[in-house]
Amino acid sequence: MKTTKTNPQRKQFRTIIGVDLGDKKHHVCVTDKDGNILCEKTVANNKEQLAALAREHEGALFAIEVGSHSPWISRLIESNGCSCLVANARKLRAIYQNERKCDEFDARMLAKLARVDPELLSPIQHGSEAQQLHRLNLTLRDSLVRRRADMITTIRFSLKSLGIRISACSTPYFALRCREELEGTAVLETAEAFLQALDALNSQIKVLDKQIARIAAEHYPQTKLLEQIAGVGPITSLGFVLTIGEPGRFDDPRDVGAYLGLVPRRDQSGQSDKQLPISKTGNREMRRLLVQCAQYILGRFGPDCDLRRFGLNLAAKGGKSAKRKAVVAVARKLAVIMLMLWKTGEPYDPLRNAPVEDPEEKEAA
Repeated sequence: MKTTKTNPQRKQFRTIIGVDLGDKKHHVCVTDKDGNILCEKTVANNKEQLAALAREHEGALFAIEVGSHSPWISRLIESNGCSCLVANARKLRAIYQNERKCDEFDARMLAKLARVDPELLSPIQHGSEAQQLHRLNLTLRDSLVRRRADMITTIRFSLKSLGIRISACSTPYFALRCREELEGTAVLETAEAFLQALDALNSQIKVLDKQIARIAAEHYPQTKLLEQIAGVGPITSLGFVLTIGEPGRFDDPRDVGAYLGLVPRRDQSGQSDKQLPISKTGNREMRRLLVQCAQYILGRFGPDCDLRRFGLNLAAKGGKSAKRKAVVAVARKLAVIMLMLWKTGEPYDPLRNAPVEDPEEKEAA
């Protein structure tokens, strides 16, 4: 018999506080349990004033918007005896599409929505400070990799304008290839300073690669389960673990695709149900890593596996966007498989869904 889950009764708060976060100061709206505004004020963006605000309204429910300051502020509020909801601003149309949008109004709206139904805020959960520090390694590496790509593009196009084309090579060896092919020319003397900067970037990326592998091995042993999949390394596995946080949060593993923004947006009304691109919600870095893994799996060096067969079948259907859709579908399916491996702890079978050959039929053939 099918059973349904019942949500526990929501805790009733005597005070609900909406805080519109700013870089230098925050706008605060304090309301009671009936929604009446008790006071509105601004506080400076420092730990002392925010802690004093939380202690003044001990046991209150705070509602803040997600942003660069929301991780440490939410932890600070909770450490001072209050509860904190971190609202997903992207889903709060009542705030960001209002014709009279201002910081005071945003704080009021956060407080009122938190009082009526916290789920309207689409609250998110930030990780711990240690997890945030570990994620910083991934963020910094991603930034360096993109800077390196920009530099290589700049050099290639600059040299093309001089009639020089550098042979294709892997990204880490681009500076070496330039020196080999430009040896003895005046161009090399001009470009050397740029190539030295590229060498420095390569060196720092290698340092971060080793650091990320060490963090994954020492603090997140579950990443080894995810790295069973060809194309998934320490960077992707660590990013996935830090992004998801707790695998039990998804009753249906397929929901992880929507959480990471890898499912199509929907705009359905009456008989109209438009075909739209993916939502691109959730963590952008993690989504990019999964897409890169999918591209490797579908590429010429990708090993034979269920994921590759699934993607190639989609791409074979033809059409201008078939290959692009196949990459996204493989990335989405990869996220589901990674979550299942994490939940179950089972070994990964790359050809689990492949048909098993009958030995008798094989001999007859």
